[in-house]
Amino acid sequence: MRILRNYIAREIAVSTLLVFVALLLLFAFFDLVEQMKDLGRGAYQLRHILLHVLLSAPNHVYELFPIAALIGTLFAVAQFVASSEYTVMRASGVSLARLTGVLALVGAAFGAATFVVGEFLAPPAEQFAQRLRSQAIAGIVAQEFRSGLWVKDGTAFINVAEVTPSATLKGLRIYEFDDKYRLRSLRHAAGAEYLGQNRWQLQDVAETVFEGMNTRVSRTESMDWQSVLEPALLSVLLVKPEKMSAWSLYSYSQHLKENRQKALRYEIALWGKLLYPVAVLVMMILALPFAYFQNRQGGVGAKIFAGIMLGLGFHFLNRLFGHLGLLNDWPPLASAASPMLLFMAVAVGMMWWQERR
Repeated sequence: MRILRNYIAREIAVSTLLVFVALLLLFAFFDLVEQMKDLGRGAYQLRHILLHVLLSAPNHVYELFPIAALIGTLFAVAQFVASSEYTVMRASGVSLARLTGVLALVGAAFGAATFVVGEFLAPPAEQFAQRLRSQAIAGIVAQEFRSGLWVKDGTAFINVAEVTPSATLKGLRIYEFDDKYRLRSLRHAAGAEYLGQNRWQLQDVAETVFEGMNTRVSRTESMDWQSVLEPALLSVLLVKPEKMSAWSLYSYSQHLKENRQKALRYEIALWGKLLYPVAVLVMMILALPFAYFQNRQGGVGAKIFAGIMLGLGFHFLNRLFGHLGLLNDWPPLASAASPMLLFMAVAVGMMWWQERR
């Protein structure tokens, strides 16, 4: 059984690796095409684009693991069936449960690799890619902390506590420095709305001006503010919850709860992050009966197409249940686990039907 297990694991691993490399190169090409439209904006040159594409690769590695494992397993099992190796295995007394156990071992290794990439490699690489792009295009440096988004705009440092979906800002602090980086003024605004052409309207503004040894404080209901910040740039600077590490998601959701703010989106993303490596195992188990059923319904191209459709279906269901969970205030674990449980039920049902035959 050990020889058979090693043989199956090797064939699946090789097939998955080939599919994975092909998908990764395809998505890297899409990223390159997407970034080329900004070539020449500010100081954004070809070297920045290539580095941005390279830094985006770990996130694609994380996202593509389940799809690559599904297609690779489909292809490998289909080859076993086509060459009658699958029939020999079953006739020799190897049960479907044992074959599933072999897939589970390989899937566990793939799942562990998925977790490592998604937790330790993809989030910092994604943050660095966003900062590289924003600094080259607009000449600003930004970083997101628990205290909010921090942006360097010329000699000013800007802290934004919250960016709403409508691109309005809440809890804005603007620290103005002179050429020698001595603090000249501090402005605090309850909110800000974008007026267009890099102009914002600040609401409920308190401004403190430092003049030598003296300070002057003034308040106004609203005032105009010119900045390189714009809604499109803010959406790029902010790291989406789905691309944050599990530890960062947990820390930030706890911070929101402590401040009596809604943390459901981050909790759903946290459970999704923890369960996503298990999805690799589910996809591989689903491929076992599916490849057998599809044996007489097409060649390799049909199986790859079927794998892509299944992978896309899982991806879209994940997003759908995430949005439904946010809209209906579902428990975060239920929102994140439902697509995986559905696909697992389909896999178990197909294996049960195959055994009955």
